[in-house]
Amino acid sequence: MSTHKISIPHCPAALANLLRIAPLVPVSLSLTACSRRIAKNHPGLFQRLGKYGCGRFLLNPTDLPIVLCLDPNNGAPIVRALRKPCQGTVKISGPLAALLGLVHGAYDGDALFFSRDLVIEGDTAAALAMRNAIDDAELDITEEIVAISGPFAQPFKHIVNIAERRSGVYLTRQEEATEW
Repeated sequence: MSTHKISIPHCPAALANLLRIAPLVPVSLSLTACSRRIAKNHPGLFQRLGKYGCGRFLLNPTDLPIVLCLDPNNGAPIVRALRKPCQGTVKISGPLAALLGLVHGAYDGDALFFSRDLVIEGDTAAALAMRNAIDDAELDITEEIVAISGPFAQPFKHIVNIAERRSGVYLTRQEEATEW
Protein backbone atom coordinates (compact mmCIF):
# COMPACT_ATOMS: atom_id res chain seq x y z
CA MET A 1 0.00 0.00 0.00
CA SER A 2 1.39 3.38 -1.01
CA THR A 3 2.01 5.98 1.66
CA HIS A 4 2.42 8.77 -0.91
CA LYS A 5 0.31 11.75 0.15
CA ILE A 6 -1.07 14.21 -2.35
CA SER A 7 0.42 17.67 -1.91
CA ILE A 8 -2.44 20.13 -1.99
CA PRO A 9 -1.58 23.82 -2.19
CA HIS A 10 -3.25 26.27 0.15
CA CYS A 11 -4.85 29.54 -0.84
CA PRO A 12 -2.62 32.58 -0.65
CA ALA A 13 -2.94 34.44 2.64
CA ALA A 14 -3.77 37.62 0.70
CA LEU A 15 -6.99 36.06 -0.62
CA ALA A 16 -7.96 34.84 2.84
CA ASN A 17 -7.27 38.29 4.30
CA LEU A 18 -9.30 39.97 1.56
CA LEU A 19 -12.27 37.68 2.24
CA ARG A 20 -12.13 38.58 5.94
CA ILE A 21 -13.08 42.17 5.13
CA ALA A 22 -14.73 42.06 1.69
CA PRO A 23 -18.52 42.32 1.51
CA LEU A 24 -19.87 38.86 0.78
CA VAL A 25 -23.07 39.88 -1.01
CA PRO A 26 -21.27 40.46 -4.34
CA VAL A 27 -19.46 37.14 -3.89
CA SER A 28 -22.76 35.38 -3.23
CA LEU A 29 -24.47 37.03 -6.21
CA SER A 30 -21.56 36.14 -8.52
CA LEU A 31 -21.48 32.52 -7.35
CA THR A 32 -25.24 32.24 -7.74
CA ALA A 33 -25.08 33.64 -11.29
CA CYS A 34 -22.26 31.23 -12.16
CA SER A 35 -24.09 28.24 -10.66
CA ARG A 36 -27.28 29.15 -12.53
CA ARG A 37 -25.34 29.27 -15.78
CA ILE A 38 -23.94 25.86 -14.96
CA ALA A 39 -27.47 24.61 -14.24
CA LYS A 40 -28.65 25.94 -17.60
CA ASN A 41 -25.75 24.40 -19.51
CA HIS A 42 -25.70 21.15 -17.56
CA PRO A 43 -29.32 20.45 -16.49
CA GLY A 44 -28.48 16.83 -15.73
CA LEU A 45 -26.15 17.98 -12.96
CA PHE A 46 -28.96 19.06 -10.68
CA GLN A 47 -31.41 16.41 -11.92
CA ARG A 48 -28.90 13.74 -10.97
CA LEU A 49 -29.02 14.89 -7.35
CA GLY A 50 -32.46 13.30 -7.04
CA LYS A 51 -33.89 13.82 -3.58
CA TYR A 52 -30.83 15.90 -2.65
CA GLY A 53 -31.89 18.55 -5.16
CA CYS A 54 -33.74 20.13 -2.24
CA GLY A 55 -30.88 19.64 0.22
CA ARG A 56 -28.23 22.10 1.34
CA PHE A 57 -24.56 21.51 0.66
CA LEU A 58 -22.01 23.33 2.79
CA LEU A 59 -18.63 23.72 1.17
CA ASN A 60 -16.04 24.71 3.72
CA PRO A 61 -12.73 25.75 2.17
CA THR A 62 -10.61 25.34 5.30
CA ASP A 63 -7.97 27.81 4.15
CA LEU A 64 -10.50 30.62 3.70
CA PRO A 65 -12.60 32.46 6.31
CA ILE A 66 -15.90 31.68 4.57
CA VAL A 67 -18.34 28.82 4.08
CA LEU A 68 -20.26 28.40 0.84
CA CYS A 69 -23.85 27.34 1.27
CA LEU A 70 -25.24 25.76 -1.92
CA ASP A 71 -28.98 25.26 -2.16
CA PRO A 72 -29.51 23.33 -5.44
CA ASN A 73 -33.14 24.49 -5.32
CA ASN A 74 -34.16 21.86 -7.89
CA GLY A 75 -32.04 23.37 -10.66
CA ALA A 76 -32.28 27.08 -9.75
CA PRO A 77 -29.29 27.10 -7.39
CA ILE A 78 -28.55 29.74 -4.81
CA VAL A 79 -25.07 30.14 -3.35
CA ARG A 80 -24.37 32.18 -0.25
CA ALA A 81 -20.92 33.00 1.04
CA LEU A 82 -21.05 33.24 4.83
CA ARG A 83 -18.56 33.98 7.58
CA LYS A 84 -20.50 31.93 10.11
CA PRO A 85 -21.46 28.26 10.07
CA CYS A 86 -24.92 27.25 8.93
CA GLN A 87 -26.88 24.01 8.89
CA GLY A 88 -27.00 21.71 5.90
CA THR A 89 -27.60 18.21 4.64
CA VAL A 90 -23.86 17.64 4.29
CA LYS A 91 -20.69 19.62 4.96
CA ILE A 92 -17.63 19.02 2.82
CA SER A 93 -14.44 20.54 4.22
CA GLY A 94 -10.98 20.78 2.74
CA PRO A 95 -8.55 23.26 1.22
CA LEU A 96 -10.03 25.29 -1.64
CA ALA A 97 -7.51 23.69 -4.02
CA ALA A 98 -8.83 20.23 -3.13
CA LEU A 99 -12.45 21.28 -3.64
CA LEU A 100 -11.66 22.88 -7.01
CA GLY A 101 -9.48 19.93 -7.97
CA LEU A 102 -12.42 17.60 -7.36
CA VAL A 103 -14.69 19.68 -9.60
CA HIS A 104 -12.07 19.81 -12.35
CA GLY A 105 -11.23 16.11 -12.20
CA ALA A 106 -7.68 16.64 -10.98
CA TYR A 107 -8.04 14.78 -7.68
CA ASP A 108 -9.70 11.54 -6.72
CA GLY A 109 -12.34 12.11 -4.05
CA ASP A 110 -11.73 8.75 -2.40
CA ALA A 111 -8.00 9.43 -2.07
CA LEU A 112 -8.68 12.87 -0.57
CA PHE A 113 -11.22 11.41 1.85
CA PHE A 114 -9.01 8.57 3.05
CA SER A 115 -5.99 10.86 3.40
CA ARG A 116 -8.20 13.18 5.48
CA ASP A 117 -7.57 16.11 3.14
CA LEU A 118 -11.34 16.10 2.68
CA VAL A 119 -13.77 15.72 5.57
CA ILE A 120 -17.44 14.90 5.08
CA GLU A 121 -19.96 15.46 7.87
CA GLY A 122 -23.65 14.70 7.65
CA ASP A 123 -25.38 12.73 4.92
CA THR A 124 -22.55 11.07 3.01
CA ALA A 125 -25.05 9.84 0.39
CA ALA A 126 -25.71 13.50 -0.47
CA ALA A 127 -21.97 14.11 -0.88
CA LEU A 128 -21.69 11.05 -3.10
CA ALA A 129 -24.67 12.19 -5.21
CA MET A 130 -23.02 15.60 -5.67
CA ARG A 131 -19.68 14.05 -6.53
CA ASN A 132 -21.23 11.73 -9.13
CA ALA A 133 -23.27 14.56 -10.64
CA ILE A 134 -20.18 16.79 -10.94
CA ASP A 135 -18.08 13.97 -12.39
CA ASP A 136 -20.72 13.27 -15.05
CA ALA A 137 -21.04 16.95 -15.98
CA GLU A 138 -17.27 17.34 -16.53
CA LEU A 139 -17.44 20.94 -15.35
CA ASP A 140 -14.87 23.61 -16.05
CA ILE A 141 -15.71 26.57 -13.86
CA THR A 142 -13.28 28.86 -15.66
CA GLU A 143 -14.89 28.11 -19.03
CA GLU A 144 -18.32 28.86 -17.56
CA ILE A 145 -17.07 32.25 -16.34
CA VAL A 146 -15.26 32.96 -19.62
CA ALA A 147 -18.51 32.35 -21.51
CA ILE A 148 -20.22 35.24 -19.69
CA SER A 149 -17.21 37.57 -19.59
CA GLY A 150 -17.75 39.24 -22.96
CA PRO A 151 -14.76 41.40 -23.91
CA PHE A 152 -12.96 40.40 -20.71
CA ALA A 153 -12.95 36.69 -21.63
CA GLN A 154 -9.43 36.47 -23.07
CA PRO A 155 -7.75 38.63 -20.40
CA PHE A 156 -9.58 36.62 -17.72
CA LYS A 157 -8.45 33.33 -19.27
CA HIS A 158 -4.87 34.61 -19.42
CA ILE A 159 -4.95 35.64 -15.74
CA VAL A 160 -6.40 32.27 -14.75
CA ASN A 161 -3.64 30.43 -16.67
CA ILE A 162 -0.96 32.44 -14.87
CA ALA A 163 -2.64 31.93 -11.48
CA GLU A 164 -3.00 28.20 -12.11
CA ARG A 165 0.69 27.82 -13.04
CA ARG A 166 1.94 29.88 -10.10
CA SER A 167 -0.37 28.52 -7.41
CA GLY A 168 -0.64 24.87 -8.39
CA VAL A 169 -4.42 25.13 -7.92
CA TYR A 170 -6.48 23.49 -10.68
CA LEU A 171 -8.64 26.34 -11.91
CA THR A 172 -9.62 24.58 -15.15
CA ARG A 173 -10.70 21.07 -16.10
CA GLN A 174 -7.79 18.74 -16.59
CA GLU A 175 -7.64 16.93 -19.89
CA GLU A 176 -7.48 13.20 -19.45
CA ALA A 177 -4.41 11.65 -21.01
CA THR A 178 -5.32 9.07 -23.59
CA GLU A 179 -3.51 5.80 -22.98
CA TRP A 180 -3.04 3.36 -25.84
